[in-house]
Amino acid sequence: MSSGKINKKWFLLSMMLVAANLRLPITIIPPLLSTIEKDLGIPKSLAGLITSIPLITFAIISPIIVKVAKKLGNELTIFVFFILLILGSYLRIIPTVWALMLGTFLAGVGIDSGNVLVPAIIKDHLPNQIPLGTSLYTMSMLLIGAIGTALSGILITKFNLQTTLAILSVVAIVALVFWIPNLKYNHRETTTIQHKTNYRSVWTQNLGWLITAFFGLQSIVYYSLITWLPSVLENHGISTIFASNLLTLLQLSGLPCSFIVPFLSVRKHGMRTLLIMLFVGYAIAPLGYLFSTSNAVFLTIITIVTGFGSGLAFNMAIVFFTEKTTNPYQTAEVSGMAQSAGYLLAAIGPVLFGFIENSVGSWNVIVLILVALSTLLALSGLLVARHKPIAE
Repeated sequence: MSSGKINKKWFLLSMMLVAANLRLPITIIPPLLSTIEKDLGIPKSLAGLITSIPLITFAIISPIIVKVAKKLGNELTIFVFFILLILGSYLRIIPTVWALMLGTFLAGVGIDSGNVLVPAIIKDHLPNQIPLGTSLYTMSMLLIGAIGTALSGILITKFNLQTTLAILSVVAIVALVFWIPNLKYNHRETTTIQHKTNYRSVWTQNLGWLITAFFGLQSIVYYSLITWLPSVLENHGISTIFASNLLTLLQLSGLPCSFIVPFLSVRKHGMRTLLIMLFVGYAIAPLGYLFSTSNAVFLTIITIVTGFGSGLAFNMAIVFFTEKTTNPYQTAEVSGMAQSAGYLLAAIGPVLFGFIENSVGSWNVIVLILVALSTLLALSGLLVARHKPIAE
């Protein structure tokens, strides 16, 4: 690490701003899908690709980011890649299919730098405050992602698609500016860890693959939900605005998990409690969407419980990155591995489920598939929790 002691308060603030952009460019899209389909004349399956492109990008770029960060340093890598995020976000303003797709790809490249490296930077700069750093990281990501969904649904009723995207992309510029002071603490990993004769790559260890399975399953369920839940709800006769509000509520419901998961994960029997709540929230509650009802109270309760389950799943994945590794480089490597293979799985969801719905004409099949995947998620979480940390 470079000389000098990092300003922890500024680091936390800038880290939270970076985290705020790690879901925002994706979560603002679902309320805009119907407008995108109409303005650009594209089918649902192609519209679903807008959500899948960043996930495919994460799968391809994650291992590369680990290598780039090894040479440039974590802080500088995030800065450079966030410039791509901003370029991609504003490229999407051009009202053509190619600009939307290419811009979404570039935004995904930028997002992935934070996805992979922020957990490692937290472990590096806050070795004695990892639960605090992890909580603020995930809270910022979930909160701004949820607010972005709500604002997207509101702005599209008042402005056109291009103006809505331009307004919501300003947050990335703010994050980039606030990140600049961290560059003087830019951390380049030494080659000591890599060249230890007894060092075992996480790609060759069972726990690495179990964490990857957990991350992939929670990703495919989450991104499929935020892409198509408004369509599922509108199929029940819910208005577009109310469906958008419920999607926002789903994301906000996971916010308490940013603090609950790090707190319980280190307590005796805490992980078991988390897994039980995960199963109830993510595998049982979504069954409520099978009922063809427009009852606002019922759908609100189901959405809150499902959102709580999604918050548990994501925060548990981040906790596994830090608690099941022994050093920052290993944290970045397992994070890169999980997000590479995991997001490859997740990328299939929105497009595949959009195709299935077009084929069978029913969202109930999609809900049942998501419930099955959530059951597998809980089982993989149980296996990870019982496993010893990854060997160095």
